[in-house]
Amino acid sequence: MPHPTRREWLGLTLAAAVGGPALARPDAIKLPARAVTKGPKHHWFGYYDKCPWDMTGRYLLAMENDFCDRQPTATDRITVGMVDLKDNDRFIPLDTTLAWSWQQGTMLQWLGSAPDREVIYNAFLEGNPAAVIRDVKTNKTRTLPRPIYAVSADGKQAVTLDFARLHRLRPGSGYASYKETFADDPAPEALGIWHVDPATGKDKQIISLKQLAAHKPDPRFTGAHHWVNHLQFNPGGSRFVFLHRWRVGEKPWSTRLYTAKPDGTDLRLHLDTGMVSHFDWRDDATLLAWVKPPTGGNTFALIDVATDSLTVVDDSVLTVDGHCSYSPDRKWILNDTYPDKDRLQWLMLFDPAKNRRYDLNQFASPKAFTGPVRCDLHPRWNRGGTQVCFDGCHDPQRQVYVVDVRDVVR
Repeated sequence: MPHPTRREWLGLTLAAAVGGPALARPDAIKLPARAVTKGPKHHWFGYYDKCPWDMTGRYLLAMENDFCDRQPTATDRITVGMVDLKDNDRFIPLDTTLAWSWQQGTMLQWLGSAPDREVIYNAFLEGNPAAVIRDVKTNKTRTLPRPIYAVSADGKQAVTLDFARLHRLRPGSGYASYKETFADDPAPEALGIWHVDPATGKDKQIISLKQLAAHKPDPRFTGAHHWVNHLQFNPGGSRFVFLHRWRVGEKPWSTRLYTAKPDGTDLRLHLDTGMVSHFDWRDDATLLAWVKPPTGGNTFALIDVATDSLTVVDDSVLTVDGHCSYSPDRKWILNDTYPDKDRLQWLMLFDPAKNRRYDLNQFASPKAFTGPVRCDLHPRWNRGGTQVCFDGCHDPQRQVYVVDVRDVVR
C-alpha cells in the first residue's frame, strides 16, 4: 500500500478531531503558528473580513496597545502600523488614533486602488469622527469626512455607520471616542448607512434606521432600539450586505439579513428568522452565513441573493458558528470557533468540493479574555491563499500569528 501524501496524512490525522476514524491522536499534527508581533505591548488586527498583507506580501498591518484587559475610554489611543516580515518582523508605527474597538479595530486595511502603498483607517480629528488615507512610503495623508466600515475591493467606494451607537448597543465593536447622538430615539432617521467616495470624500446617507424599522415591522420591534452592523461589499462591488439588529433593553438582540446596491436602492430582505451571525461572499450573488433557517436550528447555509434560495451546508462537518471567509480562489473556507469548555479555540479549513474539514490547531483563550475584550481568532487569508494570520491570546498576550497552510490547500 503506498504511503499517503502529506495532505492525505494531514486529513486522516485531523479527522480524529472532528469525529472521524482515530487513525492518530487529534493533536498528533498541529500546523505551527509563528508570532509576528511581540510584547511587552499588545498587537492585533481586528476583524476577519480584510486582508492585512500588502500586495507584495512583505508588510502586514497591525495595531499596538499598552493594555488588553478593559474596554477603551474616549481618551485611549492606539498605534496603527505594519510589520515588516522581511526585516525580523519589525513593527513600523504609522499613526495613532482614538477610533478603535477590540473586535473590529480601527478598520485598518490596504486601499484596493493602491494596495502596495496606501492604507485607510478611522480617526477622531478636531472633535469629529473621520477616516485617514495614508501613503506608507511618503506619509502623505488625506482625510474623509466620516469613518469607514467596509471598502470595495477596488478601493473606489465605501459604506459606513454610526460607531457611537454601535458602541452602546454592541459593546466591543463601536467607538468610545465620541458621544452618541439620538441615543433616546429607537430608530432615528438621521442615522443608518452612508456611502463614501474615498477619492473625493463625498458622502451621502443611503439607508436610515427609521426606514429599516418601518420595513415589514412586527411586534418584535415594540420598545426596541435599532442599529446596523457588519457591512461588506461583494467581490465586484455591485452590492453590499449588512445586518439590521434591534434589542429591547438588555435582552438578546435579533437580526435581519439585507443586501442593497451601493446607492441604497434595490434593498432586499433575505432572512427574517431573528438570527444571522458571521458571513462571507462566495461570489457576487451568493453568501455563506451562519443562520437560523426557516425550518429551525442554526447552521451554515448558502444564500442566493437574487432568488433568496437557501442551501444548508453539511452541519455534521461545519458544526458551530465561526468567522468564515473564502480563500482568494474561492475553493476553501477558513473558519474558527469560540472557546470550548476547555477554553480552546479551533482554527480550521473546509473543502466544500470534498465536504472535508481540516482542524489545523487549537489555541488557549484565558478567562480574562471574555466579553467585549475577548480575543477571537478572526482568521484572515493572505493574497495568495497560502498563509493565514489570526489574533491570539494564548501567550497570554494579545499578538498576531501566521500559519502556513500551503500543504493543505495545494
